[in-house]
Amino acid sequence: MDRIDRLEAESIYILREAYREFKNKNLCMLWSVGKDSTVLLWLARKAFFGHVPFPMVHIDTHFKIPEMIAYRDRLAREWKLDMIYGENSDALAKKMTYPEGAIDRLTCCKYLKSEALRHTLAGDWIRYRMNHATGNYEPDMNKDPYQGVIVGVRADEEGSRSKERYFSPRTDNNEWNIGEQPPELWHYYNTSFPPGCHIRIHPILDWTELDIWEYIARENVPFIPLYLDQGEGKRYRSLGCWPCTKPIESSARNIGEIIEELKSGKLKNVAERSGREQDKADGGSLETLRREGYM
Repeated sequence: MDRIDRLEAESIYILREAYREFKNKNLCMLWSVGKDSTVLLWLARKAFFGHVPFPMVHIDTHFKIPEMIAYRDRLAREWKLDMIYGENSDALAKKMTYPEGAIDRLTCCKYLKSEALRHTLAGDWIRYRMNHATGNYEPDMNKDPYQGVIVGVRADEEGSRSKERYFSPRTDNNEWNIGEQPPELWHYYNTSFPPGCHIRIHPILDWTELDIWEYIARENVPFIPLYLDQGEGKRYRSLGCWPCTKPIESSARNIGEIIEELKSGKLKNVAERSGREQDKADGGSLETLRREGYM
């Protein structure tokens, strides 16, 4: 097996372990619709023979780049996904956002991402589920909390993510205590946790950015063209909300050129999330937000 084969096999094994352990405790997968979480979705489809047996959950800030939402809904229809989204409707109605309101980027992330995610997973705010007959989203009648939450984070992407485990417990308030992470030795995964917590499951934790793009190329995984240079000498390397996400200088117009860019070391001094302005507001780390429950 080459590296990509081994990573794929390990990720599929973790996905099946998660389903075996949490299928009766409300399992879901977070889908940001970026390259990592879409590769994770592809792996889930392979793990369960084309069918994803748990809902996909997207946190909609209403500031996502429009192409991201169109892509989300198109794939949800084509792949017949159980598609759910959550939002902080109160903060949006009161314009407690950046740049509309007089708040900074981190506070906006806290309201629109951390709080929206926490309450969406808990089931105490309205969730919206796609009606495949109409293509519209309707209020979801299921109010049960999600205990198992599959997430497409990678250890190499950002410092706080390197502290994660494959099966990582959160408190009932979604808080992350880094100092109490369970050991995972010799690929032994702890899947037994006390009541009152939910578990974040990270099947692609050991993948790198290069692995992701090589897998997308090998498997022909659909991705958003925003990751490619459209003729202006810039492309997005990481996707998020449009007020806080900027493209990087790059002339890569196809996957092969992205892979060559990464292999050549051209981007070695450019952080993957360098275009994400909220990271800079947090001193270059997402740890503050992630301790509060952010992805």
